[in-house]
Amino acid sequence: MAVQLDKIYDPKHVESRWYDYWLEKNYFHADNKSLKKSFVIVIPPPNVTGILHLGHVLNNTLQDILVRYARMNGYETLWLPGSDHAGIATQNVVEKNLRKKGKSHNDYERDDFVNIVWDWANKHKSIILNQLRKIGCSCDWERERFTLDKGLSNAVRQVFVHLYQKGLIYRGRKIINWCPISQTALSDEEVIHKESRGHLWYFKYPLEDGTGHLTVATTRPETMLGDTAVAVNPKDKRFKSLIGKNVVLPIMKRVIPIVGDDFVDVEFGTGAVKVTPAHDPNDFEIGVRHGLEKINVMNPDATMNVAAGPLVEGKDRYEARKIVVAEMERLGLLEKIEDYTHSVGFSERAGVMVEPYLSDQWFVKMKPLAEPAIKVVDEGKIKFHPGHWIKTYDHWMNNVRDWCISRQLWWGHRVPVFYCTRCEWTDALAEDPTTCPQCGGTVYQDPDVLDTWFSAWLWPFSTMGWPKKTADLKAFFPTNTLVTAPDIIFFWVARMIMASLEFMGDIPFTDVYYTGLIRDLKGRKMSKSLGNSPDPLDLVEKYGADALRYGIMLIAPQGQDILFSEERLEIGRNFMNKIWNASRFILMNIDDDSILEQSVDPDKLTLSLADQWILIRLKKTVDKVEKNLKRFRFDEVARAIYDFVWSDYCDWYIELIKDRLYKKSAEEKQTALTIAIFTLKNILKILHPYAPFITEEIYQHLKSASEPDIIVSGWPKLKLSAGDKNIEEKFQVVQEMIIALRTARSEMNIPPSAQLELLVRGSDDQLPLQLVKDESLAEYVKNLAKVSEIRIVGDGEKPHPASTIVVHGTEFFIPLEGLIDVDAEKQRLEKEISRLRGLVKSIKAKLTNSNFLEKAPKAVVDKEKEKEQFRREQLVKLEANLKALV
Repeated sequence: MAVQLDKIYDPKHVESRWYDYWLEKNYFHADNKSLKKSFVIVIPPPNVTGILHLGHVLNNTLQDILVRYARMNGYETLWLPGSDHAGIATQNVVEKNLRKKGKSHNDYERDDFVNIVWDWANKHKSIILNQLRKIGCSCDWERERFTLDKGLSNAVRQVFVHLYQKGLIYRGRKIINWCPISQTALSDEEVIHKESRGHLWYFKYPLEDGTGHLTVATTRPETMLGDTAVAVNPKDKRFKSLIGKNVVLPIMKRVIPIVGDDFVDVEFGTGAVKVTPAHDPNDFEIGVRHGLEKINVMNPDATMNVAAGPLVEGKDRYEARKIVVAEMERLGLLEKIEDYTHSVGFSERAGVMVEPYLSDQWFVKMKPLAEPAIKVVDEGKIKFHPGHWIKTYDHWMNNVRDWCISRQLWWGHRVPVFYCTRCEWTDALAEDPTTCPQCGGTVYQDPDVLDTWFSAWLWPFSTMGWPKKTADLKAFFPTNTLVTAPDIIFFWVARMIMASLEFMGDIPFTDVYYTGLIRDLKGRKMSKSLGNSPDPLDLVEKYGADALRYGIMLIAPQGQDILFSEERLEIGRNFMNKIWNASRFILMNIDDDSILEQSVDPDKLTLSLADQWILIRLKKTVDKVEKNLKRFRFDEVARAIYDFVWSDYCDWYIELIKDRLYKKSAEEKQTALTIAIFTLKNILKILHPYAPFITEEIYQHLKSASEPDIIVSGWPKLKLSAGDKNIEEKFQVVQEMIIALRTARSEMNIPPSAQLELLVRGSDDQLPLQLVKDESLAEYVKNLAKVSEIRIVGDGEKPHPASTIVVHGTEFFIPLEGLIDVDAEKQRLEKEISRLRGLVKSIKAKLTNSNFLEKAPKAVVDKEKEKEQFRREQLVKLEANLKALV
């Protein structure tokens, strides 16, 4: 007798045991000497700043499904794990902890502070990677990488030096996004734009010649102190005569010119705008075109500096704004204030308003790198799923701006540029110099670090040992699929494509699958502050990892946002229990373990209609699963497996074979068990990528000693036998008969335990009549509809009282005498019909009331119409049932 499963499935007793077993067997490790075709995914490295959230569960479950599917299909699979040092985010978190102790990074030497961050990063890196293990991620942990490890740091330096020598990295003084809290530059992609309610202040700037004034409109009064011009559109007839004249900048009393520039929008404000080249990117470009002075009026912490003048020096920018407005009003130069809603940039990490700031930074020229990267996507060498993201990608790439890569932080890859203290020598070097190569003087390194994404864009090949020509690169690059969120299509996806083409001469991956965002049922983004973001490990503890994975996959349509609630996980848990109980039932009926050792060839067995039908349904389900996995339709795969297991296998096939298991010959029982086990093993295989733990546990009880573990077993390759082509049609009619009889039993209030007599009337060309004449098929109806006898009757033999059902033209009569109290049932039906008629009358009155139709929302009216339709359908059924009794 086969080893039995526990009565109740407890994931706690299963999951960690099998994960440790897989690790011990080295199943996750990829062999770079293998002759098998490879399938490779590099994990989007999670930041060491956080812990696992539901977005990680979604993203990494999708990757694990693809990896496990490929492994079962015989590929040499590599899922390369790792984590990201997350420069600004990690330094911010560590500094926040230090502030609780009354300290900041300035209280430490640079190396000492970096060591503190290393300790924090190592601790949290370990936590999050262990959490990935908890949800079953089959990563090659021997190849784990970190964006600041020695090998990746070397790759970063090599890339910087290469691009610097090629003229694609340069030092420039430009307007950049500045975070006053972190006091570092930010790339455009690290800035979140939000619609903000503010004001438009109208200030009068007196003309230098005393003939009047020019009114300008601004959203930033505090930056007017750095104005070096007023600009108007040269096509604007109102101001054409003023171009070339000067105004006197109020408060500062600085004479500044009026310039004509096509950039000025004649519809904005008065049509005349202040120009502050050091505090606005568009003003900076105007300043370049007209040779204007650039005056920075702010300190790095967004307080006003000495150049802003004594009125506001040392004040916060918002306080300075109030002071400037009050002073302009005192001078009689505030014309008016209007409410104004506009887009304002905020630091993604610090959450404060970003300051456009004139600063010396390091930049990468992106245009030359972008051109080939656009081509490989547009030509289909890299496919996006869903495909509509190509438009977004192309738009950004065709309008790409130079990338500001320097950050004023201590945590990260140090900019590998060195300077001499004695002469003017400077250079980017892959190795640290000891002295200046020109004069022998002392050298020092640039204090800035590189943007986190400067290491992340090398991830697909730096993790495999580049710039060395390693066996891993030869075997596993380019990779196959990237699974990521669309909000980093510019941060990461586009840049990886550019870097791979530049340094490897090849694409980094062939497919990119963009996930949706996980939201709550109200459509809100998950966040701790809203209290709608549960800890995934709590969910694993409550439901099990398989239920968590499967529940999320059921509600994860391609590229669409996912509306999450714990009820979805209850569906996943219920499904795991259903599979467990079905497997337990099959195992309990195995008397001789030798049945598990037999190789199954269904064509050599005498199969019933149910056997043939379940094998056809299995084949079609496997095909559907394969087709949709290749199309990245993960939710459709989950639904296909769910429907087949719950309905076809459990509700129909297992119920139908019980008679053979308990009452029939040993041969019939053997055949039923053989097909049931064969089907179940294949169910477990197609389910394994989604629910790895429970499938391995059950499979171990079903497999023969010679079969491999399910994680490395072959993917099902099934062929339809050349049998009866009408198997599904026949079985469907059997199902319809059984369902109709069950429905009639319920509607006529026939006790569930009562055995029915069934009279059948029809013509010989009708399929239902043909089927019930087949004794084996008639048994299906008897067993599942609780029918004791089936008789074929001729015209005029209809019993009374009787319930009548019609299936494909064949009439079925259920004699009711003795089954129910006919008089009591008549009274019940008459009472219910009267009640329903009253409800229909009431709804109809409402729907013919013009006052209701005019005032009620459309959704309410539609709901009433649905109610009326439903009640009418109920009435028709009950009236038919009453007629059968009269």
